[in-house]
Amino acid sequence: MSEKSNIILVGRKPPMNYVLAVITGFNTLNTEEVVLKARGRAISTAIDVAEIARHRFLKDLKVDKIITGTEEMSQEDGRTRMVSTIEITLRQ
Repeated sequence: MSEKSNIILVGRKPPMNYVLAVITGFNTLNTEEVVLKARGRAISTAIDVAEIARHRFLKDLKVDKIITGTEEMSQEDGRTRMVSTIEITLRQ
């Protein structure tokens, strides 16, 4: 989790690592919502995390909102490219 403790940045780890972070976020932080953020190829992992958490572990979990977007990233050779982003807000 990041410095804003209810935000989970999804990357290359297995989905269950992030599912554990979602469950921990709801149980230990006493928060009503957790936000999953992902870019590029990690978007599919973020969606998997949300669905696994909802269907297997936290049955009362709801998807509050989904925000999609695009970020401009610079590459090592100086060129820029567009990368898709997603934010999934889960609410208990």
